[in-house]
Amino acid sequence: MKTMNDRPQTAFCFLPSAFRPLLSAFYFLLFAFLTSCTTPTPTVPAETITAYATASAQSWMDELFACANQQNILIKVTAENPDIFLRIGEPEALVSPAYQIGEDEILVMVNRESPIQNLTLPEVQGLFAGQGDAAVWVYASGVDSQWVFDQAVMEGRSVTSFARVATSLQEMSDTLNSDPSAIGILPKHWAAGNLRAVYSVGVFPVLAITNGEPQGAARTVLGCLHSK
Repeated sequence: MKTMNDRPQTAFCFLPSAFRPLLSAFYFLLFAFLTSCTTPTPTVPAETITAYATASAQSWMDELFACANQQNILIKVTAENPDIFLRIGEPEALVSPAYQIGEDEILVMVNRESPIQNLTLPEVQGLFAGQGDAAVWVYASGVDSQWVFDQAVMEGRSVTSFARVATSLQEMSDTLNSDPSAIGILPKHWAAGNLRAVYSVGVFPVLAITNGEPQGAARTVLGCLHSK
């Protein structure tokens, strides 16, 4: 019967102790070399879609980016024929697919120091037609918040020609926060600071409008937005 002492010894065991660290280092380097030669797992390139939002719907762009990041999708922001376009309210002529991803309330707002109190519809119509002492602020006709206001409140009536035009929602907010004589229009999520709502125009859908039937990455992002 063979004993443990009868087993053949490896060459390593018979090396002088001074050479053993060198052999260990050799095996380590050989393993590192062979490992580096293995084929790496290819990474899947991220899909890219284009998107754009009006100033009124800008906060929903943050949710769109969050959904895209979860799915390894890149978003390129461009106003030129985007795959997904976000806005508040339905446009006058809607010929592309549209999906509701949220809602927002449009408000007529004043400074907290304004003497104007809660208004009725005829009173709002009169003020924005120029019947009063308030400094009326509006947006350009193409802005979605203004479009919603014109359709739901003015009902074909013209806004006074003396109305001042805000170039952005930020300018509208800054003006109302600083001028007690001003009256203007803001989405509810912009109602911050020294502001007070005096009339609710209504709650309107936030729409994601696509330039065709959504496919691939655009469909995935829309599904995520709709589930929030």
